[in-house]
Amino acid sequence: MSSSDTTVLVTVTGPDKPGVTSVLLAALANNGVSLLDVEQVVIRGRLTLGVLVSCPTDPEALQDQLEDAMASIGMNVDVEIGASAVSGAKLSTHAVVVLGSPVTARAFSAIARKLAAQRVNIDSIRGIADYPVTGLELMVTVPTSGAEAETELRTALSAVAAKQSVDVAVERAGLARRAKRLIVFDVDSTLIQGEVIEMLAAHAGVEDEVRKVTEAAMRGEIDFAESLRQRVATLAGLDASVIDEVADRIELTPGARTTIRTLRRLGFRCGVVSGGFRQVIEPLAHELELDFVQANTLEIRDGKLTGAVVGEIVDRAAKAVMLRRFAAETGVPMEQTVAVGDGANDIDMLNAAGLGIAFNAKPALREVADAALSHPFLDAVLFILGVTRDEVEAADARDGGIRRVPLAQ
Repeated sequence: MSSSDTTVLVTVTGPDKPGVTSVLLAALANNGVSLLDVEQVVIRGRLTLGVLVSCPTDPEALQDQLEDAMASIGMNVDVEIGASAVSGAKLSTHAVVVLGSPVTARAFSAIARKLAAQRVNIDSIRGIADYPVTGLELMVTVPTSGAEAETELRTALSAVAAKQSVDVAVERAGLARRAKRLIVFDVDSTLIQGEVIEMLAAHAGVEDEVRKVTEAAMRGEIDFAESLRQRVATLAGLDASVIDEVADRIELTPGARTTIRTLRRLGFRCGVVSGGFRQVIEPLAHELELDFVQANTLEIRDGKLTGAVVGEIVDRAAKAVMLRRFAAETGVPMEQTVAVGDGANDIDMLNAAGLGIAFNAKPALREVADAALSHPFLDAVLFILGVTRDEVEAADARDGGIRRVPLAQ
């Protein structure tokens, strides 16, 4: 583009139909313009097509020709003649993902107002999901760089999200967002529904005893390792065949298969780190084709549970250690890792990961997580990572098709 050229923004609107772009570009070509930027969106059959060009000759003559060309095919056109210089492209600094069921106009308005109050500019908005939740992705520019400004924005939006019953995630834009390569999930109440220890306790008839220990741990009276030992001790004498029965009754969290399947297609290494039990988790991990599993091991003698665990207990600190170990073994930098969990036991692991996602989590974990999900669908994790529902379903269709499961009203 010559410094003497004038920029012209052409915006075409009307019903979407074949041939609109070719007619527009033919009119532009007749005037010897150069394309600087093009963007198109179709919503419910209505087309909006924007083209920024540099015009070396007469922009008014170009405007007349464009109006005639678009009128001939029943489209509207707006031509805005600009300055003779084009500033460099402005790159968004962050992605803000809004998820809801639904995302109401009131909720989105509150988020937009909060962004404006933080002097954050919205550069673009696109829909990324209509199932199982509605998802919108905003590319924004934050005026102040640095971790402190990012934390301030995340905190401000989280407060709005809680009031409006939506989830909001804030991530840095650019290559780093798309460079994640390893993900680790907690198991109980994250990858699966429910708690395995409670299912085992039900078979042993010791639900009340286990519940009391769990409540004591939640009050901070005992740590996780001690609470695990006490709860497992109540299972002493239980027939080992119960492990298989419990494993067969495990229900995955809605969206878990979709999440793992999609991430594997993207080349992710996927695994689980759990304070639960390896003997229960391994069959599921094999079915999902996970790359690594770390969990506690129940001691079994003569076909019975002894009421003890074998080896080092996988507790809060160990979960973070395992994440780092898996990353090192696969050659993935920590900033390219993701961790997903629901409890205080996952705090260190989420803090260690490049992106920590709290899933229907306790308040203590939500406070430290990079993003928090409050909807019961694990595939919402994909939307935070920038994967759209259309991309998920297109990949499924190529592999034979996975139908949408009707959601409970």
